[in-house]
Amino acid sequence: MCADTPDYSNTVFLPETQFPMRAGLPQREPDWLARWQRLGVYDRLRQKPGRTPFTLHDGPPYANGHLHIGHALNKILKDMVVRSQQMMGKDARYIPGWDCHGLPIEWKIEEQYRAKGLNKDNVDTVAFRQECRKFAEGWIDVQRDEFKRLGVTGAWDRPYLTMDYHAEAVIAEEFMKFLMNGSLYQGSKPVMWSPVEKTALAEAEVEYHDHTSHQVWVRFKVEGVNPVDVPKSVDIEELFDASIIIWTTTPWTIPSNRGVAFNPTISYGVYKVTEANQNSSTKSGDILILADALAETTLEKGDVVKWERLDKISSAQLSELVLAHPFSGREGAEGYWDFDNYMIPVLAADFVTEDTGTGFVHTAPSHGADDYDLFVKETAKWAILRNIDHASALAEALTYNVEPDGSYRADLPLFGGQHIILPDGKEGPANVSVIKQLAYTGALFAKGKLKHSYPHSWRSKAPVIYRNTPQWFVAIDKPLNDGMTTYGETIRQRALNSINQLVTWTPATGRNRLHSMIEARPDWVLSRQRAWGVPLTCFVKKGAKPTDPDFLLRNPQVNARIIDAFEKESADVWFVQGFKDRILTGLVDPSQYEQVFDVLDVWFDSGSTHAFVLRDRADGSSDGLADLYLEGTDQHRGWFHSSMLQACGTKGRAPYRGVLTHGFTLDEKGMKMSKSLGNTVAPQQVIDEYGADILRLWVAQADYTVDLRIGKEILKGTADSYRRLRNTLRFLLGNLSGFTDAEKVAVKDMPELERWVLHRLAELDQQVREGYAQYDFQGVFQKLFTFASTDLSALYFDIRRDAFYCDGPESHTRRSARTVLDILFHRLTTWLAPILVFTMEEVWLERYPGEESSVHLVDMPETPAEWLDAGLAAKWDDIRAVRRVVTGALEVQRTAKIIGSSLEAAPAVHVTPAMKSLLGSVAFADLCITSDILVSDAIAPEGAFSLGDVPEVAVLFQMAPGTKCERCWKVLPDVGTHKHAGVCARCDGVLG
Repeated sequence: MCADTPDYSNTVFLPETQFPMRAGLPQREPDWLARWQRLGVYDRLRQKPGRTPFTLHDGPPYANGHLHIGHALNKILKDMVVRSQQMMGKDARYIPGWDCHGLPIEWKIEEQYRAKGLNKDNVDTVAFRQECRKFAEGWIDVQRDEFKRLGVTGAWDRPYLTMDYHAEAVIAEEFMKFLMNGSLYQGSKPVMWSPVEKTALAEAEVEYHDHTSHQVWVRFKVEGVNPVDVPKSVDIEELFDASIIIWTTTPWTIPSNRGVAFNPTISYGVYKVTEANQNSSTKSGDILILADALAETTLEKGDVVKWERLDKISSAQLSELVLAHPFSGREGAEGYWDFDNYMIPVLAADFVTEDTGTGFVHTAPSHGADDYDLFVKETAKWAILRNIDHASALAEALTYNVEPDGSYRADLPLFGGQHIILPDGKEGPANVSVIKQLAYTGALFAKGKLKHSYPHSWRSKAPVIYRNTPQWFVAIDKPLNDGMTTYGETIRQRALNSINQLVTWTPATGRNRLHSMIEARPDWVLSRQRAWGVPLTCFVKKGAKPTDPDFLLRNPQVNARIIDAFEKESADVWFVQGFKDRILTGLVDPSQYEQVFDVLDVWFDSGSTHAFVLRDRADGSSDGLADLYLEGTDQHRGWFHSSMLQACGTKGRAPYRGVLTHGFTLDEKGMKMSKSLGNTVAPQQVIDEYGADILRLWVAQADYTVDLRIGKEILKGTADSYRRLRNTLRFLLGNLSGFTDAEKVAVKDMPELERWVLHRLAELDQQVREGYAQYDFQGVFQKLFTFASTDLSALYFDIRRDAFYCDGPESHTRRSARTVLDILFHRLTTWLAPILVFTMEEVWLERYPGEESSVHLVDMPETPAEWLDAGLAAKWDDIRAVRRVVTGALEVQRTAKIIGSSLEAAPAVHVTPAMKSLLGSVAFADLCITSDILVSDAIAPEGAFSLGDVPEVAVLFQMAPGTKCERCWKVLPDVGTHKHAGVCARCDGVLG
């Protein structure tokens, strides 16, 4: 600028906004939270009339600790669903809830007792339960604040709690529906048992860790054969000398052995030892029966040097054999394993494999699910061997050798009182004792150690066992006499039909997972031997057997009294002395009945939540069904599963119409997070450094259907995406400064560039709504981010910057562009509000700062369908392709430092005649941000710049003739010829 040329900088309409470049989210987000609470945003949204309800039913987290990153992922996804559904016109309801009963909380209170040297069993049950209740209340308050800090909206002042009096009453009521419909029964079968916690566990309460187990190969001597059909292919005398070798990693279950299993599809042979090492427990001449595929490795384990295969043995022949228990005849065993009419049978089973072991599996029906199911199947054979009736056969096969604390019962010969698992979770002496006794009797063929995946209690982290114990079950294959037969007569039928016919699965693979689990699952074990939970509100008749028709008291009046008492006094009242007499007196003779004091599996609690949340609350659901359940993939065996079973038994169908599942959170390397590895990422850490919106953006950018990675570098990338988007919004706000409705231009009167932007908005509106409807948050954000970065920042804003800054207020182009900015504002803020809840509120308040203002109180605006213009879009695809060649040519000159700005250029663009006509209809120089441009359909000269994917376009670089305008910086021939010194005609007109 010459010394005598005026300074025009204050005449340019530069962006004006208080919206800062630096977000400062960690410091500012709490203010917006307080604002939303003051406004009562969630409740005000409920007051909008005429909307279709949408209910996301919250799967309750445990109230027992600070949130981890998995909690944050889950709650943020839920919030995105609720907010997007609301802003698309629904009445989207979200009632947060907490799981308050169960082992995790009870275990914490027991830990406090142990630290004080106290025994929980010596504490009054009601007093203990009240401590559990108080503990849960404390953590609910902590977690509520942590969830709210994530920007999650909902009825936080009135959540549902499974320990609320009404909830406990409904849970009991739902349980009693199973009591009344005949599906509840008491049975004795092996269940997953925690010796440390002295309770049965559900599969969902078990996790698998590496564990080193004892492994033994044990001889079961052939004791005889069925005399009706003596095997013909093997000499009978050799068979009587033979032993079947089994392999097991649970030696402690050998005292409870009741059979040996084999697989009819496996090839078996009879082997004779011809030479063995001196330290081998086997000698030359021993006859062994083994799976052929495993014979060599098994014999080598037993230090056998040489052997020969005598013959094969068929499945039919194996089935005829009966064996002696390894401890049969053991001195000091008091004949416990010496059976007069009973030999160990050899039973066919498909769970036996030839992957490892010997091809034979020792079977203890009291300590294994497969073992138990096999004996149920083989009850008839069992009864014949024992010479007893069928009804007694299975009961006699089951043992009660293991106490609740994981020790053998005191009167068990040889092993009485010895622990399998010690109270501290470590291995007891039982395994070693059994191995020593096997060696003493000569039954031990080989031994060793094996590191493998083994079930542990997810709370105590101690190994668990299968233990036969009386428990309460719901039969899932028994026809129910409840009149709800639309989807089947049994719980299993209803569940499978619901999965196939009634539920939408996101992702679709969730359907197969739950279907296979329900299809194969056994009866539901409801009972837990604990104190903190809703009790099994039932009474059994004294002296009656579980199979007797009057064993369980089924009395509607008794049930009603229980429900009423729970509503008024909580479930604690069940454990108050005299409650039985209070409830039964006047209806039945209390002295004839015993009260059950087991508590319900906590999964029954959470599985029942649909009843006291969706059905009973005014803000629940009119039909008692949820539009969506949303949890991690582990809930196929947890909450999705238990809710399905529970509702199919009480409602006749699934309680949900849709199920969405997400993956787990991993560190940046794909490793599972662990405090010991130091790779955990706490939500509060992210919030303190970046703000909750960055955590929310991490969720939105990720594919939640698989496991998600998070760490410092990933969060840095997320923060960078946020900054780029924030800058786009800041430009938009700055150039809307002072905009009023009077400035608006009708769409039909706008330049083509503006109408092309509106076309893109119409496309996006459909894509955003479809994406949100399908819970595709990643797809929604990617489309919006690409639009903001590519279509807006790199194209539209870049092109129109000159008009925003330098055109006069009455300029048609500038008014049209600012009208489009206003339209963009309302769509981008509402489209992004479900994801970036804090930032979009900040953007909204920059334009609408009123006390009652909030972006979260408005809907996504309807976008006129007529904005879609396919012909215009196709035309602008061609124009943008040509523009890309021009900008490429200019970049070459900029890199070579021939020009510093594209405004210094006036290139010649060689195109086809048709394209020349097309470019002539638009201000192409403005689109290319050059001072001038020559469009020619002449053949391009040698050396013109081109791009391979746009072969019909070539660009010849030329400097713009003229002088630089001191106001708009365009280089034009007319600069300096107007009233105002050093400016072009356009700027001179603006200056007046």
